[in-house]
Amino acid sequence: MEFAEFYEQHLAKLIRHLMRQGAGAHEAAEAVQAAFTEAFAKWETIQYPAAWLRTVARRMYLNRSARREDLVDEVPELPGGMCPLRRVELKEEETRVFTALASLPPLQCQVLSWHLDGFTTSEISTSLGLTAEAVRQNLHRGRARLKTLLLDSTVGGGR
Repeated sequence: MEFAEFYEQHLAKLIRHLMRQGAGAHEAAEAVQAAFTEAFAKWETIQYPAAWLRTVARRMYLNRSARREDLVDEVPELPGGMCPLRRVELKEEETRVFTALASLPPLQCQVLSWHLDGFTTSEISTSLGLTAEAVRQNLHRGRARLKTLLLDSTVGGGR
């Protein structure tokens, strides 16, 4: 797939991927844009771009979060004149899920984010450098904790 086509199809998915892991919308968009910039230079050599970009975007998010620079108010426009965040409009329910996901332990959150993006256990295992059993265990624990968090927020004090 050509870079431009991949960018068009995956930009919003990658921003959501980072937002599920606790990144704010602007932080996620900035990290994803930086990852795509890095990918562009080596596009022909990247074997699994969806996994590669998630890994690089998360690294960039974590690196930038550690420095916590002040972000600009507006995300720069794409060459076509559209802000990448306009593609990522979260509904109330999705915001609740993202908030709950971000409260999970980091590895459970990361594994669930990859799973929600459609990656298999073996793909997650390979991409994150974990055993398949560790991925399954984190998926199981993360799902159970997420279910509890979402039910508590709906029944107890949510809405």
